[in-house]
Amino acid sequence: MTPPGAQTKGIPDPQDLERTDDPAKMVPKTGRIVENAGATGPAAGSRGETMSQGTILVVDDEKDLVDLVRFNLEKAGFDVIAASDGRSGLAIAFRHKPDLIVLDWMMPGTDGLEVCRQLRADARTARIPVIMLTAKAEEADRVVGLELGADDYVTKPFSPRELSARVKALLRRTARAAEPADVLRRGDLVVDAVRHAVTFRGKPVELTPTEFRILQFFAARPGRVFSRDEILEGALERDEAVTARTIDVHVTALRRKLGRAGERIETVRGFGYRFREDAADGKA
Repeated sequence: MTPPGAQTKGIPDPQDLERTDDPAKMVPKTGRIVENAGATGPAAGSRGETMSQGTILVVDDEKDLVDLVRFNLEKAGFDVIAASDGRSGLAIAFRHKPDLIVLDWMMPGTDGLEVCRQLRADARTARIPVIMLTAKAEEADRVVGLELGADDYVTKPFSPRELSARVKALLRRTARAAEPADVLRRGDLVVDAVRHAVTFRGKPVELTPTEFRILQFFAARPGRVFSRDEILEGALERDEAVTARTIDVHVTALRRKLGRAGERIETVRGFGYRFREDAADGKA
């Protein structure tokens, strides 16, 4: 049965599908390899005026599988872009920075493990969640994928509905982890997002809006190292009035205004900055 709005050639041949009573659960046994397919974007008008839940990049050399995953993810409310090989997938990820990547392990040329390794090594994509797709079911294989930075692991054949559910669950976990608390307590330093106020040892610290956002970004993620571009992207949402070079100026001002607490903002030579973790963090 052809799903509404889908082109016939974009749906797997019934002879190539696992038998099931539910067409939405059909997964190709062996997909056709599409050479030099490059990347494809979201189908125009596929969901009308529905608000997107995010953009998913699917990297897989089996066109039938990509079409099936695309159909189910778009039905779930996502925009989908796709690449048929690892090199194209990396280029798209660096350029578009999708909300999540579904990545096939076994691809000719640059395989999924190498793609995952390069994604995690680059500041632009290091924190994008990755779900690995693979026919490898051994525990040792799963461990390798997770150690290289995959966040979840789905073994073929799989239910597209299950994949959609895992995508949603991983995005929810990522959003919760990235969302700062209303009040952050870092030892004697308190950052109150609701009141837009900062105190150190009970005394107020006057900060500019930009300084406050940078401090809140740091304090919500102690111990992690961020490049200037990541600070610009994560804390200031690419504010045109601020550049990567001026991040240093704001950090210097923050350190000065925070006094002893400012010593926790450490310079990581050759990369950026880190807010040092402390055993007293989180205690009132």
